[in-house]
Amino acid sequence: MHPLLRFTLDLFESNQPVAHVDKGLNAIEKIAKKTPKKTLDKRHIQPVATPPMLPDTPGAVHFCHPRASREVRLGHALVAYEFKRGQRRSIGFSVGADGLAVRAPKWVTLADVDVALQSKALWILRKLQEARERHARLATHVIEWRHGARLPFLGQPVTLQLDPEHRFGAAGAQLVRSSLAVAQAIDGQAVAEDDAAAMTLWLSLPHSASTDQIRDVVQAWLMRQAKQLFVARLDHFAPQLGVQWKKMSLSNAGTRWGSARIDGSIRLNWRLIHMRMSVIDYVVAHELSHLRVMDHSPRFWDTVRSVVPDYAALRKQLKDEASPR
Repeated sequence: MHPLLRFTLDLFESNQPVAHVDKGLNAIEKIAKKTPKKTLDKRHIQPVATPPMLPDTPGAVHFCHPRASREVRLGHALVAYEFKRGQRRSIGFSVGADGLAVRAPKWVTLADVDVALQSKALWILRKLQEARERHARLATHVIEWRHGARLPFLGQPVTLQLDPEHRFGAAGAQLVRSSLAVAQAIDGQAVAEDDAAAMTLWLSLPHSASTDQIRDVVQAWLMRQAKQLFVARLDHFAPQLGVQWKKMSLSNAGTRWGSARIDGSIRLNWRLIHMRMSVIDYVVAHELSHLRVMDHSPRFWDTVRSVVPDYAALRKQLKDEASPR
């Protein structure tokens, strides 16, 4: 590993490669191993400048950050990335929804930045491809905030119905479904088709309600359900793990499902309420396990496994599934 290199990894990162990342990745790895590490010399500092566009090649893959200031070819991929200098001690890479961002100390040369990029080209391209695939999945999960639209709740479809006459109360929203469907959803069982069809969220709104009004009422209801359920599951798993949580708050993070602090504070993404109960339980157990082990060492995963034996499969499901927006 390049001595000045540091990564920013997401909470549930998988170490498994994406099958259809670029064909030239194996070649990159061989080149990177032969690339000598340079000794940094402040006399060779180069100014940050926007490089000329690299010539395109047939079959090239493009990744472009909206605030890109530099570009590099990694195998058959052209990667335009955001580059900034700052008061830091090492070169840092992060891959988010926008693409690749690189941060470097003021005294590091651009040549050393290029060496670092090439040395970790496989990781960069894998993470960029994962981000692109995730964006594509999200595009297919955009909710249409209108009468008759459907969205998942605890892994099961719910139909939105406007109720201008407030027949189900004026509390904003009321879920109406069979008692069998409720029991099956909580137990993680598949809901029968006729029961799933009966799951309706009635909204105390006029038929003229705007998309923003519908979205706000539905999301407020989902957050209330999430808070109640998360507290119940925290109380369920905490005694089994021998820990005590002190505070639970909802988050709206774009890519992170949960976090835990040593003081017993737990944050859980309210959008988990769209997922199946088994997946929610995995995230809850994951964060509670951090109250015993504040890292992702083998001891940590053994702690998670003690209450969620199939955590690996659930972890993969969480990474593969896209939450509706």
